Amino acid sequence: MRNLGAALERLREALQKPETNSLAVDGTIQRFEFVIELFWKTLKRLLAAEGIQTGTPREAMQRAFEANWLGDETAWLQMLKDRNETSHVYDEASAKKIYLRIKRHFPELEKTYRFLNTR
Repeated sequence: MRNLGAALERLREALQKPETNSLAVDGTIQRFEFVIELFWKTLKRLLAAEGIQTGTPREAMQRAFEANWLGDETAWLQMLKDRNETSHVYDEASAKKIYLRIKRHFPELEKTYRFLNTR
């Protein structure tokens, strides 16, 4: 959980940079990728401790939603989709759209992290 918390804090820092700076947008997207990777692996580990086995990020998020660990399944599935698309984003307009969704979903990331920290 410590690594996830640190990655989330780094993402918060990136989101505070002006979005007019293309390097800031790119850095934010990269930090978002780290956060999503750490989230799904954390969910997988916590679910396994509850006897629930998962194999993929999507499956881990769906099982976590079923366990009421995630508040907004649609947001989480969109974040996973955005994470998957980031490896294929080559144009600035697409990167900007993902960046704006990251900003919009950041409170959900924080809320979930706080919840998981109490488990």
